[in-house]
Amino acid sequence: MRYFIQLSYNGSAYHGWQIQPNAITVQGTLNDAISKLLNTEINITGAGRTDTGVHASQMFAHFDVEDIIDTENLTFRLNAFLPNDIAIQSIFKVKDDAHVRFHAIKRSYDYKISLKKDVFNFNYTYYIHQDLNIENMNKAAKILLEYDDFQCFSKSNTDVKTYICKIEYAHWKLENNILTFTISADRFLRNMVRAIVGTCVNVGLGKLKPDDMHKIIASKDRGEAGFSVPAKGLYLTEVLYPEHIIM
Repeated sequence: MRYFIQLSYNGSAYHGWQIQPNAITVQGTLNDAISKLLNTEINITGAGRTDTGVHASQMFAHFDVEDIIDTENLTFRLNAFLPNDIAIQSIFKVKDDAHVRFHAIKRSYDYKISLKKDVFNFNYTYYIHQDLNIENMNKAAKILLEYDDFQCFSKSNTDVKTYICKIEYAHWKLENNILTFTISADRFLRNMVRAIVGTCVNVGLGKLKPDDMHKIIASKDRGEAGFSVPAKGLYLTEVLYPEHIIM
């Protein structure tokens, strides 16, 4: 039997999603918890690999068990057992071949920049005190939709087989001194969103022109793109699946 878990987490205390030796990760913490509660070794698979310090308001994982489980009871017990920075929203049965990573058809991220120093969101946004030209940042973001090869925004020495991603939405919005970048695509490369945000910030600061985005993408060179913004402002907000995989 295969089950999906919908969860959220504050990534501040974790070395990313994926299990690593001698490091606390979200996947490792969830593996330990569900294995103890079900009294059998469980190895969960995640929809993606968020980096150290990155948060998720919506993440999915899957696991396999031999017998039917009481999903509501397991959800309650997991939330009682897990630390306060990981929360389970639901657990539900899916088809045996459903895969949280390969069946995802859309993923969305938010990146939050604070334009005013605020002690209550300092650890969850990237604070920039300089003035930003948001109109030009949106002009640069719109250019992303014209391309599908984003090697220039990919972390170096990565083992991906393709740099092709289909971005369907990319937009900056200012509300109450918080500037939020929302981006949606079928898939993302490692460090891609943080590199795009850093490039857009350079546009907003006047270090780059919006049209420079064309030559940056065409270069396929990470060195041509902007800096990688801090992880603390990045949130995985949505992972979408086709309805036919759900039982």
